[in-house]
Amino acid sequence: MDPSIARHCAELNRCNQRGGRMLSVLDLLDADTLGLDLAAYLMARISRGASFLVGAVPGGAGKTTVMCALLNLLPKDVVLEAATAEAVRRAGHAEEAGKRCYVCHEIGSGPYFAYLWDRDLRDYCALADKGHVLATNLHADDLDEAHAQICVQNRAPEAHFRHFALMLFLHVGGGYTRRSRRVETVYAAEGAGPHRLVYDAGRGVQPSLESAWERRCRDFLEEEFRSGRREIEAVRGRVLAFME
Repeated sequence: MDPSIARHCAELNRCNQRGGRMLSVLDLLDADTLGLDLAAYLMARISRGASFLVGAVPGGAGKTTVMCALLNLLPKDVVLEAATAEAVRRAGHAEEAGKRCYVCHEIGSGPYFAYLWDRDLRDYCALADKGHVLATNLHADDLDEAHAQICVQNRAPEAHFRHFALMLFLHVGGGYTRRSRRVETVYAAEGAGPHRLVYDAGRGVQPSLESAWERRCRDFLEEEFRSGRREIEAVRGRVLAFME
């Protein structure tokens, strides 16, 4: 698997049969899919290797787009690999050197590339115990629906549900020709504790940028946003330079 995040995202885009340029996190700021404080909070966590999940029930809500934009924020030493059932089994039995991010294209039972369900999904969720990063999306509008799919239908342990340190849920509004998409809620988990709400667009709940790293990420994103440059490959390069 090519370690280039931009190239992997392009492949993921083709697998999902969606054309056009892949969007960067700066494009998401442009579109008001998320705000600057939330983007900084997500960048601070993902750049430190946090696993994440993007949820929304409707098709075409932008789950894959948001997931790929966030993959662009991963650390330099994390190699991307598609989470096929075969790759998951291999990773589960191997003593791999180096951390990987296993990208499950969707939590679902369909016969599609890198879709996972049942035992394959449980094995996938367990990969975080070996130090790997997980990134995926699923058809769920809130935390309870995600829990029902992962822990009830697929019988994944609660501890493995909490491996997804960030869970983002999207809202789709507007008509067909002027559809708007935004991150509606974000839940975060740390250690053995349950997920807690850190962002709610409807209620005005904002993440608290408490650490120096979070504030640095905000300054970086603000400066990059003002630059006007948006291409995902170029944004990835500047993210890596910032992390050094």
